[in-house]
Amino acid sequence: MQSEVWDVAVVGGGHNGLVAAAYLARAGLSVTVLERSQHMGGAAVSHQVFPDFDARLSRYAYLVSLLPDQIVEDLGLSFRTLARPVSSYSVSKSESLLIWPDAHERSAANFAQLTGGVDEFKAWQTFYAELGHLARVLAPTLLQKLPTRSELRQKVGSGIWQQLIETPLGQTLQARFSSDLVRGLVLTDGLIGTFANADDLRATTCFLYHVVGNGNGQWRVPEGGMGALVNQLLASCARSGVSLHTNTAVTALQRDAQWEIHTQNQKTLRARFVLANCAPAHLQALLGQTTEPCSDGSQLKVNMLLRKLPRLKNGMDPRLAFAGTFHLNETFTELQSAHAQAAADRMPQIIPAEMYCHSLTDTTILAPELLSQGYHTLTLFALHLPASLFDHAHDQQKALALERLMQQLNQHLEDPIETCLARTANDLPCLEAKTPQELETEVNLPRGHIFHGDLSMPFREDDAPATWGVETPDPQLFLCGAGAVRGGGISGIPGHNAAQAVLEQLGLVN
Repeated sequence: MQSEVWDVAVVGGGHNGLVAAAYLARAGLSVTVLERSQHMGGAAVSHQVFPDFDARLSRYAYLVSLLPDQIVEDLGLSFRTLARPVSSYSVSKSESLLIWPDAHERSAANFAQLTGGVDEFKAWQTFYAELGHLARVLAPTLLQKLPTRSELRQKVGSGIWQQLIETPLGQTLQARFSSDLVRGLVLTDGLIGTFANADDLRATTCFLYHVVGNGNGQWRVPEGGMGALVNQLLASCARSGVSLHTNTAVTALQRDAQWEIHTQNQKTLRARFVLANCAPAHLQALLGQTTEPCSDGSQLKVNMLLRKLPRLKNGMDPRLAFAGTFHLNETFTELQSAHAQAAADRMPQIIPAEMYCHSLTDTTILAPELLSQGYHTLTLFALHLPASLFDHAHDQQKALALERLMQQLNQHLEDPIETCLARTANDLPCLEAKTPQELETEVNLPRGHIFHGDLSMPFREDDAPATWGVETPDPQLFLCGAGAVRGGGISGIPGHNAAQAVLEQLGLVN
């Protein structure tokens, strides 16, 4: 180690930890980042998943919405995200719906074809106009101390607040929309990584985080893959003098006048402040405290490399169908049914899922020869598959989930997905899947929960003290990962806020 005493030690080298480190080092503090794995970035990484092919997939995290432009500007990151030409394409049974991001007339015609009238599209426009207002109010507060419930309600307006914050999402959708497909399409944003039915307020909270990013809620593709963000953060840290260490797992944290950080290689560091870029449950273990149970992560992630895009049976151009978010069997009824079956510890007969073809938007993730041959990446995110389903007979349950997903996808394809997969030199299909248990092993997500636990509303109660949402009972220990209030997703927000909390305590912020 360059030094044994630091102003700040960051436990975990995920993107939030790197954001925090960069801000603190730019303010003149000595900062070290300790990462247990062989590389920095946590879940925000790109990998050549299939060694026979020069294709870099965003392996764990797929899209970007919540990363504020301010963080990109503050840290001098040469990183940008790309808009997708299509918002979404939804298919289920004999129904389908293509939505364009800006072409309202074409979207309106598709809604009319689905529902037989104009009312559903008008309801859609009204609903998302209200969400847009909420997003514009809420987004700027994410990099500030937590506002109070009353402050936000006053800015948002009591009507919109009641509909979008206080009322269970399922009730709102059933009141606002008539189409089962449209209700389900909206509901999916409340279920990403969250095991909840439509009337659970956890779905309402999750939904909120998926529609407020940068004041517009747009989900965009990271140019160069998710690893491009980490590379830029590493460069920013290097410019500021951050000391970065991989293969350095922290094994214990002890406190006297300063923090003692013990690592697996029997090194002991000291620091005035510790920032925990790890799950709260993992932090409790490092402190020698009783670990509180974590709620289940609820997804199966599937990464694929295709030698060609599959044709659809209904004739839809696959370059449109897969250009945005491809929603598979995600009607309101199907989502609720899948949740009920999984809650009863049964693998859902119909597993809702969504897919993203990043290479239709960002060609840089594929080598030129692959592009010229028509190759594409395809990632699938299956919902309502909690970790509990895989606790027993893990491999068999994983195989069953994959079998059902592929069968359900093939019901809509002219070309079975298996025939479109690239194959390795050993004739193995280019497909990998990650259960919650595998995500816990590989990227330290407790129970595979991509948010480190259930999300919290991004405000405080009126009688609660003003905080950044990153504090712990120890004034020199802060959360800076997804488990902080306003954590979760690829955002950098908890990293920024933890850095601000430290700087505020030191009197180094205005």
